[in-house]
Amino acid sequence: MAIILVIDDEEQIRLFIARLLKRDGHEVFIARDGMEGVQAFYEVKPDLVITDIVMPNKDGLEVIAELSASNLKPPIIVMSGGRRVLAACIDTGELVGVKGMLQKPFTHQQLQEVVQLALS
Repeated sequence: MAIILVIDDEEQIRLFIARLLKRDGHEVFIARDGMEGVQAFYEVKPDLVITDIVMPNKDGLEVIAELSASNLKPPIIVMSGGRRVLAACIDTGELVGVKGMLQKPFTHQQLQEVVQLALS
């Protein structure tokens, strides 16, 4: 299975996603915000990154831009609790390199589907 980095400032969300992904056989690393997430990315070199959009210190769009500019160019899944946030990101073209989107709350099946698609 894959090595997946989950970046979200909400602990319950991080732990929920990590638990589901581990149940599916993935190795999971978590980060509390964009700064920690980018640092973890370079240490772990994951196969996939799942990041929230709205976070302190470094938001998801900054994370996406930095990771997409790296030599590794990982597939990225974005998630947000706000439909308008995701729509605005799509409209402005700020989701370059993004392979999937999740609107919170989401189900295990929705997570599985978007992860499988991003890794294929």
